[in-house]
Amino acid sequence: MSLKQKILDLKKQKDAIILAHNYQRQEIQKIADYIGDSLGLSQKVSQLNKDLVVFCGVKFMAESAAILSPNKKILLPNKQSKCPMARMVTPKGLKELKEKNPKAAIVSYVNTTAKIKALSDICCTSSNAIKVTKSLDKQKIIFVPDKNLANYVNKRVEKQIIPWKGYCPTHDNITEQEVKKAKEKNPKAIVTAHPECKEEVLNQADHISSTGGMVDLAKETKKSKILVGTELDLVNRLNRENKDKEFIPLSQNAFCQNMKKITLKNTYEALKKEKFEINITTETRKKAKKALEKMLEV
Repeated sequence: MSLKQKILDLKKQKDAIILAHNYQRQEIQKIADYIGDSLGLSQKVSQLNKDLVVFCGVKFMAESAAILSPNKKILLPNKQSKCPMARMVTPKGLKELKEKNPKAAIVSYVNTTAKIKALSDICCTSSNAIKVTKSLDKQKIIFVPDKNLANYVNKRVEKQIIPWKGYCPTHDNITEQEVKKAKEKNPKAIVTAHPECKEEVLNQADHISSTGGMVDLAKETKKSKILVGTELDLVNRLNRENKDKEFIPLSQNAFCQNMKKITLKNTYEALKKEKFEINITTETRKKAKKALEKMLEV
């Protein structure tokens, strides 16, 4: 029996669900009940009548699911699957920045740890970051952890944005030269890019959108060729689900090594032994949940 079939059988036996982020390997996406972005998957967990969840993503995503669904068992198949950008901001550093700017509100991207969310006034996603920032009464905003997303927001709101100096290595890897070269090779194609990309990359995009937005764009656009500025396995998903169109990555370097730490083998082991459960203290969870709920209200 194949490992894939073993996972599917065990999932049925244990009445579990498997979630896969858009950047997961294709073989992981194919065994998942749901594929999506981090917040969408976390919300899906809270809506489903399943108590055992295998979250194939990076740690902060599984934490978000645990924050919103504290009574469910959330498993991360590989505890080393962590987001480098989320780890660039520390509670100590954020507290120090807040002390220097006591009147500022803290907006934390969902790509942060539970401890950072717990220190935040509100969370945001890449698709609602502008709306969330505009909704706040404070004029001064500490925005963590992504400097590129902070810059994207700063250009579109009339507030003082204090960016944390973090970044997504995957999206920051995409260069202006790569975009120009791709456009020269494909003059009739449109360009979509993730707001975690550098400003010079975003300036050349026809569409700036989250991974979820890219999935929607893929279905809706009349264009037959789309250049995509995000992780390679989302591009693979777009090609798999939209056979009548061609999706071309802007960069072959947009590869998230940490997402790829999830494999069929460790997914099977996690489900079989129910190991690597996400545990968050009650205090941290309650504070982090407030920041997430404030965003959902907006």
